[in-house]
Amino acid sequence: MRSFAPSELAPRELHRILLSCVAPRPIALVGTVDRNGNANLSPYSFFNAFSSNPPVVAFGPARRAKDGMLKDTYNNLMATQECTISVVTYSMVEQSNLSSCIYPPDIDEFDKAGFTKRLSVDVAPPSVAESPCSMECRLVQMIHLAPEAKVSGNLAICRVVRFHISDAIFSGTVIDPNKIDLVGRMGLSWYVRASGSALFEVPQPEVNGIGIDALPEHIRKSQILTGNDLAKLASVEKKPARNPDFVKFDSTMQAEDFMLELKSGNPYKALYALLSGAPPPPEKLQEKLHKIAQSFLAQGKIEEAWQTLLLPL
Repeated sequence: MRSFAPSELAPRELHRILLSCVAPRPIALVGTVDRNGNANLSPYSFFNAFSSNPPVVAFGPARRAKDGMLKDTYNNLMATQECTISVVTYSMVEQSNLSSCIYPPDIDEFDKAGFTKRLSVDVAPPSVAESPCSMECRLVQMIHLAPEAKVSGNLAICRVVRFHISDAIFSGTVIDPNKIDLVGRMGLSWYVRASGSALFEVPQPEVNGIGIDALPEHIRKSQILTGNDLAKLASVEKKPARNPDFVKFDSTMQAEDFMLELKSGNPYKALYALLSGAPPPPEKLQEKLHKIAQSFLAQGKIEEAWQTLLLPL
């Protein structure tokens, strides 16, 4: 385990470590205009939402690492107090990346990146028409995070005053993550596509779970069950009682070898194969029961996992 204070690293190395550890980060494609109406567009991955009532988002228009200069986004936002934020999808990530080039203030990054301007309703800056979700925002507060430093971060806290959301990304009344197909920023030059096989659901607890500390010791200290497995078991409102009917197998039950059934994703048949054969030593039996429980948990069958773990050795 490496341990160090930020002051022990060069700013560039610290930047790389922080952005690699705090990831993936959503990307805000921020549109602004200067006092003369010249448009600017730039992506920021120091970005997130912090309130829904009222809707408040924030992003970090830091000084340039190369020369310590303030970016056009910062200058325009301070001058007009307005911006737009468009989310970045997989189909527009390369264009978004191109808009990060350092062009002079009078150069329009919308044109350079090949994006279409969507006229705003309540603010002056346009948003990106290719984005399926854009927000018109007004600046609430700009926080200078380290005014004494030449190269420092700023935090722009903005209130959303209008949303523009494409009908195409909805499934019924909710936004479908596969349809919006967002990308997130990782460390260095890495991105992540937040759709397809990268997605998984973790339902929020419906009850106050008993907690991992309340699990029986042989479960809590299992060499097989992971922290995620233990958390699923600990999500129940109370520890289940053993159900003797759980191992009353149907007379037609047939199973192959224990490991074959387990690898095939058939934990109940694996349990039958285990219990119908010659019993292994207690420590081996416990290990195999934990593997069966883990297979049940992978299928979302928490009750079956508990009943497996409650079997006597």
